[in-house]
Amino acid sequence: MPNGTPPNGTPPNADPPVRPADLERAGVWLAGHGLADVRPTLLLATRLAVRRRTRLAASVLLATFIVAVALTYTGGMVDGAGHRRWSLLVLTALVVGLVLTQSLLDWWVRRVDRRAGATLLRRAACPVRLGWRTVLGWPRAAFAATTFAGAAALAIGTLTLPDSTARYAAGILLIGLCGLAVGIVVQLRHILTHPVVADDEVSLTADVIMRVEDARVGAAPTAVWSVWSLPVVSVFSTTFGWWNAAWLAFIVLSVIALALIEARTAQSATVARHVMSAP
Repeated sequence: MPNGTPPNGTPPNADPPVRPADLERAGVWLAGHGLADVRPTLLLATRLAVRRRTRLAASVLLATFIVAVALTYTGGMVDGAGHRRWSLLVLTALVVGLVLTQSLLDWWVRRVDRRAGATLLRRAACPVRLGWRTVLGWPRAAFAATTFAGAAALAIGTLTLPDSTARYAAGILLIGLCGLAVGIVVQLRHILTHPVVADDEVSLTADVIMRVEDARVGAAPTAVWSVWSLPVVSVFSTTFGWWNAAWLAFIVLSVIALALIEARTAQSATVARHVMSAP
């Protein structure tokens, strides 16, 4: 094979390295997506491993961001209204850091995919162009947009309240929502634009499945719910009005909608097979 490429598509100098456990997980992943008769390769194990690690890192990143936002918020509450402008500046910096760090995680995935693709003797072509309607789907895209729009609308409505504590909480929420929205758009762009890493029909199917799963995980409303819950605590402690009732209704309806979408939309493997069968 050219360039000293090892068999089974082993990426040279791959980061992170493939471990036996990664191969086992790749086999379980294939079986879970209706590809139990396919033998897991080192290339697939490498791609799945980096995604698993970046998702773990993204979860830690989100948790760190939420804690930092909470500390910034409580700091502004303790210092008083005169110092809240500095809290908003700090929060803006945290949002920028969140987006940049998420971009670095996406870059790590693309780098591993690029190195894996460099080992292939040929590249398989996808039968259709993958767009957001394919990898994410109308229901999930509409749900994600509605979630952000609903949270932003409630926050903007809170800005009209005479309570300075509620207005401060709404400002914190709006800045956090903007950061999360930018992060999702950047991540979706990376999913749609990075080249296919496949050399046959099976690996191409796996590539489409990974893209669909990456998009669905990135567009999940968990981050919005988490950030939204932070300023609500203080508002509950000061007053219980339409804003609190609207927030509770928003969360309940969002959970119901997400459950219906999960039950009614096609699984990622089904989407991939539909793409592969396209004329």
